Amino acid sequence: VAESKNGKGSDPKSPDSKPPSDSTPVPASSGHGGRLFFVTLALLAFAGMAYWYLSGQQATQQAVAPSRPPPALPVTVSTPLVETIQEWNDFTGQFEAEESVEIRARVSGYLESVNFDDGQLVQKGDLLFVIEPRPFEIALDSAKADVAQAEAQLELAKVQLERTAELRKKDFASAQAFDERAAEVKDATAALNKARADVDQAQLNLDYTRVLAPVSGRVGRHEVSVGNLVVGGTGAAETTLLTTVVSLDPIWLTFNVSEGDAMTYKRLIQKGELESARTTDIAVQGLLIDETDWPLKGTIDFVDNQYDRTTGTIRVRASFPNKDLFITPGQFGRVRVPMSQEKPTMLVPDAAVVTDQSTTLLFTVSDDGTVVPKPVELGADTDGGLRIVRDGITENDKVIINGLLRARPGQKVTPKPGEIQPLGQQAAAQR
Repeated sequence: VAESKNGKGSDPKSPDSKPPSDSTPVPASSGHGGRLFFVTLALLAFAGMAYWYLSGQQATQQAVAPSRPPPALPVTVSTPLVETIQEWNDFTGQFEAEESVEIRARVSGYLESVNFDDGQLVQKGDLLFVIEPRPFEIALDSAKADVAQAEAQLELAKVQLERTAELRKKDFASAQAFDERAAEVKDATAALNKARADVDQAQLNLDYTRVLAPVSGRVGRHEVSVGNLVVGGTGAAETTLLTTVVSLDPIWLTFNVSEGDAMTYKRLIQKGELESARTTDIAVQGLLIDETDWPLKGTIDFVDNQYDRTTGTIRVRASFPNKDLFITPGQFGRVRVPMSQEKPTMLVPDAAVVTDQSTTLLFTVSDDGTVVPKPVELGADTDGGLRIVRDGITENDKVIINGLLRARPGQKVTPKPGEIQPLGQQAAAQR
């Protein structure tokens, strides 16, 4: 509404009204622009409300709708393999000679000869060394001369005693003279005994000049060369070491058993499943470091009387025949000790065993396909990579033997039947 100069509204149809001049233009479309702005604003508000409503509906549907379970993953299962076997426990030990002797000089003197090659086999009584014997032969001859002299003195003392005894009967000799003659006989007898003992000692020293092998076995290298002075005898501060000899057949294998393994063994003895190694020779098997089939057959012949306080182990010794002298003292080997009688035993692959901190588990699958972990008590490994199961599962349990990474306790899986290969077939496949 436009106002006139006199304050009255002007009628557009009035003749006095004039069109606006060009100096004050009025936009012809100002009314249409305002309506467009409000329409756009209304459309944006409607779109926002629609988005908010649809988002709320979708969130409500997601909250109400149950989550779908993950798909059941496939795993391979099998019942435990049952075979009649004997359970064993393996230990690492070191071979040592039953008899190991340091050959030392028994008398002092110059070494005259060495009668063996270093490292050769010798028999008990073989001559090894000769110490110069001449001084000891002279000492023996001197001792024998002393014996002859003592014998002559004894004969004279006896004759004089007999004469004095006759005179004493006729009262031509005093009692004191008779007693003196009797004492002379005793002195001469003692001197003769001492002279004979000196002969024995001289003969023994002469024998010691020939150093003989005290045991059969393999001799080491000679520690002293010919011409050197060796020191021997019981009065010497340190006798001279000449060489060493070790026996080879039979040979011992000593090994240490932990307190836990020893207690397991003793519990089996209490149950009557095993016999004690302290009262009976227990048959064991052994092998060298490059062997796999346990070719050595021996027996346990000694168990120590106490545990080592520093290591918590007890020493055990097994004896093995060594007819071909192939085993050398000092070698390392392995021995396995029986831990049961032959009986039906459950076996599972070692790869199926799961260790959870201090618990050993096997994952089984129930009839509805749920993974069920079961704590088990395991025995030793077998040659075929199988593990002995003593307790925790039954012969009908379905154990997961492949696909453990896809199995979670309490989840569903799709079990596929598998088979645990028997020990005999595994050994044949390895050969």
